Order: sequence, then structure tokens, then C-alpha cells
Amino acid sequence: MHNQELILLTHVPTESVNEGFLPAARRLGLSPVLLTDQAEAHRQYFSQSGLPAYPDAIIACDVFNPLAVIEAISRRGHKPAAVFSNSDHLQTSTAIAAEYFGLSGKDWRVAYRAKNKAEMRAYLAEQGIETVRHAVAWAPDSLAQAAARVSFPCVVKPREGVASQEVGLAQDYAELAAHCQAVWQTRPGQAMLLEEYIVGPLCTLETLGDGKGMRALGGFHVRLSAPPHFVELEAEWSSELAEQHEVLSQIARFGIGFGACHTEFVLTPQGPRLIEINYRCIGDRRDFLLEQILGIPLFETVLRLHLGEPLPSLSLTPRAAAIRYLIPSAEGQLISAPAPFSHNGATVDVALRVLRRAGETVAITHSNKDYLGILTGVGTNADAVRQVLAQASGDLVWEIRS
Repeated sequence: MHNQELILLTHVPTESVNEGFLPAARRLGLSPVLLTDQAEAHRQYFSQSGLPAYPDAIIACDVFNPLAVIEAISRRGHKPAAVFSNSDHLQTSTAIAAEYFGLSGKDWRVAYRAKNKAEMRAYLAEQGIETVRHAVAWAPDSLAQAAARVSFPCVVKPREGVASQEVGLAQDYAELAAHCQAVWQTRPGQAMLLEEYIVGPLCTLETLGDGKGMRALGGFHVRLSAPPHFVELEAEWSSELAEQHEVLSQIARFGIGFGACHTEFVLTPQGPRLIEINYRCIGDRRDFLLEQILGIPLFETVLRLHLGEPLPSLSLTPRAAAIRYLIPSAEGQLISAPAPFSHNGATVDVALRVLRRAGETVAITHSNKDYLGILTGVGTNADAVRQVLAQASGDLVWEIRS
């Protein structure tokens, strides 16, 4: 059984791993071993009973350091079946370790430049794939110089950021300086990426690849909060987005081609323009929604690619679907919260996942961390899904005492 060990690199506990990839690994007959820099948090999580799956071992390791990862795996005395991670932060470490052990995986250079958004922009421009004005600032004294290279309004975000955290739209230099200053107060030296603001509707493209071929599954049309923030409020599935051949060709030229990838782009009159390439599965419960929409075992399919299997010819049965993220209107203490539910209707299956419960304190960070609950609808047609979600969300109340 030793050679059927799946080494899973993880940072903080996530639903995608605990409810998606771990159960999938068990179904494939693998023995999952977690390598993490947050071993205590994971031990605490898995001390609960009744979870869908448990790892065989939880090993403390500086997973951000590929050398530490290689050493921790070597210490086990046998070659694993696969080295995998779904973490945004750990794709490069994972790719280097997989390559070291001669296993299927991503090209670590591509993983690195996808995560480091400044490297992504520089590489896209260098290869003539796409040019977006951008610059990086690490401290107040480099900010003016960086701002001079990008016109206003501009988007400012941490270079390796995730989940819309600390992303803002600056209309002028004063707003830009205030935004960066707020970040640097808590994290001095944090690299901040400034880039031109691309106007238009935000879309995603979800792809799977085995290193030889790549398949577009479709994508989401995303609705964002009002500027200056970029919090995702709603996403509606579209199988037609699989026809965005220009985006597919751009990410292929960037080097994407193995495993799962979640690409964000804006549709402009001049064609699609890339915003981010996230070299992993889509998150915020949309990975679970994808399984439901397409009728495929997504988590198992992704793991099989890392086990060296070819991309299967997936027969997709796309349905209409949407997801709505519910956010607080004020900060304070939660007095009451709705109960989670799951209803299978005649035309639409609707479900509510409650993320924050009575007694908790709610702060507004203008990021995905603010979500109180997640409402999903899957059905036969988009209008019916919209109608059911609008109806259901109207009845949901999180009472907050400020």
C-alpha cells in the first residue's frame, strides 16, 4: 500500500481538501498524508468524529519551502503515488517536490509566475501574449515611481494575494497611498502590485489538462461589489464560456496545461483580457458546484491527473446554476442566523450553507472572508435558477447588533 500514498500539501484547513480531495483520495484507494505548516489546526479539525474522510498522518513541515517538503517526503522511506496541493500558496513547492520524485505535476516555473502576479504580468508582456500596464511598490519611497508607470484609476493588490483581500481601486495618488499605507502598517515591505483598471464584465474559465491536452469545462459570469472593492457577490454558470478560445490559447502560451486551472478575465470590446491565472481548482464552494453542474467526479478526476493518468473524455451534462454569497451590511455581534437547508425542487435544487452563526462577531474586510452564507441553485434553466435564488435570499436574515 505504501506506493499508494498521496502527499497532500496544505496550509490552513479548507473545505475543498477536507470535503473534496480527501474523500476522493479514499475512493481511489489512496492513503492521504497531510504535510502542513499548521499541523495543530489540522489535528484539531480531524479530532472531530463523523467527518467524510481522515488523513493517515498529519506531518508538520514548512510547506512553503520545497527543500523541507522533499526532506519530509524522503523521510517516509518510499516514493509516493502523487504529490498534490489545492492551495494557491503551495503550487510551486508542490511542483518542485513532484518533479524531484519523478511524479506527474505542474512546471514549477509556471506555478511560480501564476502565483506571483507581477511575474505573470511581466511574462505575458515579454511573450507578447498580453500587455497590461503594471508596477510593483514595496515601500512609500518606491510608490511614486511605480504610480508614474500606471495611469489612474488603477487597481492595487498584494502581489501574491488571494480572495479579494486588500484589493482596491484607487482613483488618484492620495487613495493609492492611503491603501498601501494601511497594508504596510500591518505588513511592512509587502509587495503591492499596481495595474491598469480593465473595465468590463468579469468571467472565469475552468480547465483541466494532463500536460498533453487541455479541456475547457465552461466558466462563470461574476458579479462584484461596488468599487473601490472587488468582493465576489454572485456567479452564474455558463457552458458557452468554454468557447473562449482566445483565453484558452493565452493560458496555453503562458504554460498552463496540467491539472486544474481557474482563470479570471474581463470581456472588453477589444476581446478578453486576463486578470488572474489561479493554477488550481476554483474555490469558495464553486468546485463542489461544478461537480453538481457537470455531473463529473471533479476531485477524483484532478487527483487521477496527478497520478499520471490521461485526461478522460468527460461527457458533460451541463445544467444551469448560480451561486450567491451573502455579506453583512454592518459590523457587530450576530444575534441570529438562518438554518442551513437543502431542497430539491421540481425545476431547481437550492441549498444554503451557513458560514457564520449566532454569537460570532462580524467584521467587514471587503474580501471573501466576509461571507455569512452561500446560496446555490442548480436547475434546468437559468431563469428558473435566478428566480429561486432571488426568492430564497429574500427570506434570509442574519441579525447583527452593532
